[in-house]
Amino acid sequence: MSQINYSKWDHIEISDDEDDTHPNIDTASLHRWRHQARVDRMEQQKKKKDDLTKDFNKHQQKLVEVKHRLKEAEEQASTDLEKLKIEVSELEKQESDFKKKEAELLKEEKLTPLNIDTICHDGMSKTVINKPKPAPETLSDDEKAKKQKEFSNKYKDKIKKYGMLKRYEDSQQFLADTPDLVCDETANYLVLWCVDLEIEEKHELMSHVAHQVIVMQFILELARSLECDPRSCVRAFFSRIKLGEKQYMDAFNDELSAFKGRVATRAKARVEEAMKEYEEEERQKRLGPGGLDPLEVLETLPETLKNCFESKDIELLKKVILDLPKEDAEYHMKRCVESGLWVPNAADLPGGLNTEDAAGGQNGTSVEEEEEEYYDTVD
Repeated sequence: MSQINYSKWDHIEISDDEDDTHPNIDTASLHRWRHQARVDRMEQQKKKKDDLTKDFNKHQQKLVEVKHRLKEAEEQASTDLEKLKIEVSELEKQESDFKKKEAELLKEEKLTPLNIDTICHDGMSKTVINKPKPAPETLSDDEKAKKQKEFSNKYKDKIKKYGMLKRYEDSQQFLADTPDLVCDETANYLVLWCVDLEIEEKHELMSHVAHQVIVMQFILELARSLECDPRSCVRAFFSRIKLGEKQYMDAFNDELSAFKGRVATRAKARVEEAMKEYEEEERQKRLGPGGLDPLEVLETLPETLKNCFESKDIELLKKVILDLPKEDAEYHMKRCVESGLWVPNAADLPGGLNTEDAAGGQNGTSVEEEEEEYYDTVD
């Protein structure tokens, strides 16, 4: 049967439970001094841990950057291949040293006596330094749209501020201060903003924001290729882009030009879609009682009949109808009624609509009645 180890309770550092002090020493002051000394030691230990974590994160970012350069060198058979391999090997050795320091720090924390400030804390907690990995997400289209909307509402102002930055140093610092922006949702918002700016014909501003889009996309692509958190790739990307290597800059500028072209194409398509929607709305407003468009019907009329409606000449209209074959006259006049070009019984309509406004219908006579009357006369 295992026994519980109570040894950790043997050495508890408490400064205010010792009443046996020299009469010439102020007990309260002594307790305060001891407590302050203990707090100072704890702060030093915390600073040591924070410094280790900070140095390790910088080391990890550098390792990511060098591995990325090594991967490109292998693809291009570069002369720097061996040099980069040696650098990666050295960085991996340094990573081992960091882990040793971490183990020593944990051992030191374990040996530190408990005190009034730590006695109620979880004694099994520890700091684990590791390279962060993105959590896999399998979201439906609706969930993605909801996530994008919530993200945009929360970070809209910050995203626009990032989109207006010009210098690489400013962008790097801004993303370091707001790491939550290093994600696909920021890139999506900026893409839509670029399309809106292109539609508004703000081409220079669109070009500027497009540059920031490609910066974000390059960071995200670097993270995908290395299978790591995009936030850990910010420093690596800006370190690379600041070097100004011709091949890397050419790839960046080519992607930027292609993106601007896609934005222009999408903006043009959206304008055309808006125009079609507007034209369809106007067409729906023009539709006559039979569901036909008067403009379309007018264009399909025989030239002589079309001239009658354009000139609003009722007498000429009667004459033209008489000259047309009966079937043709009935067909065209029926379409005129259904489109609203000809209004039967116009005199009975509210407001005293006259025959000229209705483009037909003398004395409120229907089309059929007038046609019958004309053809009876001819017969």
